[in-house]
Amino acid sequence: MLNEIGNMVILIDTNIILDVLEERKNFVEQSSKVLELCAKKVIKGYIAFHSVSNIFFILRKKYSKSDRRELLSVILDILEVTGASHEQVKQAIAKEYFDDFEDCLQDECAKAVKAEYIITRNKSDFSKADTKAITPEEFINMYYLE
Repeated sequence: MLNEIGNMVILIDTNIILDVLEERKNFVEQSSKVLELCAKKVIKGYIAFHSVSNIFFILRKKYSKSDRRELLSVILDILEVTGASHEQVKQAIAKEYFDDFEDCLQDECAKAVKAEYIITRNKSDFSKADTKAITPEEFINMYYLE
């Protein structure tokens, strides 16, 4: 049984999408559940603009260009793309306390849509983020009743 989520907004990190598309053992099940909630419109899911190109590039060894385009099209039927403004990108550049600039951009994109959470497997990468990062397992456990 699903708890009431209402109008919750989340940002899905790149690794969660890759878990599903690459069928990564030990990760695909929980990551798929998060995407399923977005597909069913139980929650509003977003993906950062730069994640789309990163995913397209990362999948190049496993999928053809046309297959990658088709997969991303399906993902974008489930998740809405969000970006960061010029000012937000400049602010992200100035945040020296973020080890990974890409993660800082994820946080800026999450803030742009007022996401409650960034869903990621790499919570430690977001320890200084303005948006709370949680794993797919944590997210699913919060919203599914036993």
